[in-house]
Amino acid sequence: MTEIECSDNETNRKQIMAVHDAMDVLNGKWKISIISSVCYYNKRRFSDILNDVKGISNKMLSKELKELEMNQLVKRIVKDTQPVTVQYQLTEYGLTLKKIIDTLADWGIEHRKVIVGKK
Repeated sequence: MTEIECSDNETNRKQIMAVHDAMDVLNGKWKISIISSVCYYNKRRFSDILNDVKGISNKMLSKELKELEMNQLVKRIVKDTQPVTVQYQLTEYGLTLKKIIDTLADWGIEHRKVIVGKK
């Protein structure tokens, strides 16, 4: 393993604080999975997200979507249909997470290979 050269302490503190700030917005068991569902499918109905994110309850999904809306990562689109259709989509700001989601997906695929032993 190669040794990583560290920057000065002030730079390190700023980077650590930036990670802390990001984790405040993305914290919890479900948010990254919800963002991934909406990101990879572009627009998702509540029930679609519920099916994508295994184990989440209706109440928790509703709470998490509200928090993601509050943080301007997801927008709720109400369609004037009979019955009313509600879809969720990443905002332009939320789309800035796509690179991170893709990187996490790539890492997850490789991690599964390492753990299962199939390199």
